[in-house]
Amino acid sequence: MSDLLRVSTAGSVDDGKSTLIGRLLYDTRSIFQDQLEQIEGASRRLGEEEVNLALLTDGLRAEREQKITIDVAYRYFATPRRTFILADTPGHEQYTRNMVTGASTADLAIVLIDATKGVLTQSRRHAFIASLLGIPHMVVAVNKMDLVDWSAEVFERIRDDFTDFAARLTVPDVTFVPMSALRGDNVVHRSERMPWYEGGSLLHRMETVAAGTRHNTIDFRFPVQTVIRPHQDFRGLAGTVASGGVAAGDAVVVLPGGQRTTVTEVRTADGPLERAGAGDAVVVTVADDLDIARGDMLARPRNLPEVSNTLEANLCWMHAEPLQLHHRYLLQHTTVRTPVFVRDLEYRFDVDTLHREPADTLELNEIGRVVLDATRPIFFDSYRVNIETGSFILIDPHTNATVAAGMIRGGETRLEADTPVSPNVTMPDEGVTRAEREARSGHGSAVIWFTGRPGAGKSTVARAVERALFDEGVDTMLLDGDAVRHGLCGDLGFSPGDRRENIRRVGEVARLFADNGRVVIAAFVSPYAVDRDRVRDRVGAERFVEIEITAPETVLIERDPKGLYAAFAQGSLTGLTGMDAPYERPADPALVIDTDRTTVEEAAARVIAAWRAR
Repeated sequence: MSDLLRVSTAGSVDDGKSTLIGRLLYDTRSIFQDQLEQIEGASRRLGEEEVNLALLTDGLRAEREQKITIDVAYRYFATPRRTFILADTPGHEQYTRNMVTGASTADLAIVLIDATKGVLTQSRRHAFIASLLGIPHMVVAVNKMDLVDWSAEVFERIRDDFTDFAARLTVPDVTFVPMSALRGDNVVHRSERMPWYEGGSLLHRMETVAAGTRHNTIDFRFPVQTVIRPHQDFRGLAGTVASGGVAAGDAVVVLPGGQRTTVTEVRTADGPLERAGAGDAVVVTVADDLDIARGDMLARPRNLPEVSNTLEANLCWMHAEPLQLHHRYLLQHTTVRTPVFVRDLEYRFDVDTLHREPADTLELNEIGRVVLDATRPIFFDSYRVNIETGSFILIDPHTNATVAAGMIRGGETRLEADTPVSPNVTMPDEGVTRAEREARSGHGSAVIWFTGRPGAGKSTVARAVERALFDEGVDTMLLDGDAVRHGLCGDLGFSPGDRRENIRRVGEVARLFADNGRVVIAAFVSPYAVDRDRVRDRVGAERFVEIEITAPETVLIERDPKGLYAAFAQGSLTGLTGMDAPYERPADPALVIDTDRTTVEEAAARVIAAWRAR
């Protein structure tokens, strides 16, 4: 486990964020004596009976009042178990761009909710942005519990309200902590005034949550920053390892040329390294004298990034001048800067409601989905898979100002591009139509698609659904992740590319059976939203029923039917979905079923009801 955790905090005005940060620093003894004396004196002058810990962040307020443009402040503190970088991001709507900046690298987001006010628009806004940024862990800190008499009912109501909202987000791990930052309850130390709460303090959660999970440790990507050639006998490629790792002897491919070679040495100014990992700035030498320059990328021969001139991305607009469609911008992606044009603005997010709105432009602080055309191929990964090669900024070529931050979803989602067709074949006549089959069977066709993390119970619920439907006389077809890995997809591994191909093949099989009138029940981890969306497009949205099966992480680890979590904890397994590999929750599933709270029979009945309701 990494000993460094990056945390972002967000909350509405007067929800106690400054006090919470002050309490964390104070109770962990992270305040210098002179600072403590200063705020003690200031508190006395203000006539306050206790030390006002919110005064610790007054310097940040003053900065904003002085119109400092970057109003994200970072606080550093440490405990014996871990070091923390705390990004204090403003919560006002007009500072959305700053929150995006501050939270973009966070492992954990703290969303404050005032217990006296409940879940507010700003709470939902912060949670949505954290979800959009792919932050894997979220703590909902229900503050000011002292003002509601430490009421369990108030806490549970807020927890349930937020849980309903969070079901539409893609944050895999959401926990709730009732607290009083002012009194110090459940911030650093467990409170005795809320005996009904069985969880740990906020700091305990911060100390024990998995850190560094946003770093992709699997897919090796090395964008070349520059070529170092101090003399004729040495030619090194300098840059920062964006993801994965590299060592001497590794086979690599140089993109875009596609030349293959072998790494002969990895070194820094201090000498050779046995291995370099994500974030390490190194110089790499290769065996062959290849034409490699800034902007090229090294990757593994069997694990390549996507390549496309067209990108589909979420864009946070960060400039007072609105987005202009078909306008020329510069895209800065890894070490490449290339002209791009915003071809299409698909929609704008209402970050308060999560609704998608048609729009012609994006104003300052607005977020939308765009399609970009680049003038040269870009080597990228989905932001969900790799935040280093999945993110970019847009620059105004005339002013050199950064106008937007982007998160790549993938190449443009066009079905044609994802459906390879062998040469010299034509689509056969339909023969017996789907409508005829459905009329005879007495039920419509569909694909009921279960997604969820390993151990959530997808296959168990799927089998129960099939049994119930089969007993009713419904023509069913069950596709299970393990079953297809024994044949149809047995040649695939678990890299992002192989996972995508796995779902593509399964999606094609599901479509064929659905076209033949069956109710296909598919249970797959299917961690990437874009892959599930493509199956939906292929099958038809009206026949696609997406169900998320979930359970608390502690329950998944306890169940661990295949020993995956145990292997991960022992370090013998990497790339485990939801741990060090991403899991993108459905944005708008037909159902979310928590199998820790729902029996298999109840779950199956709800799924069948959802299918019949379509």
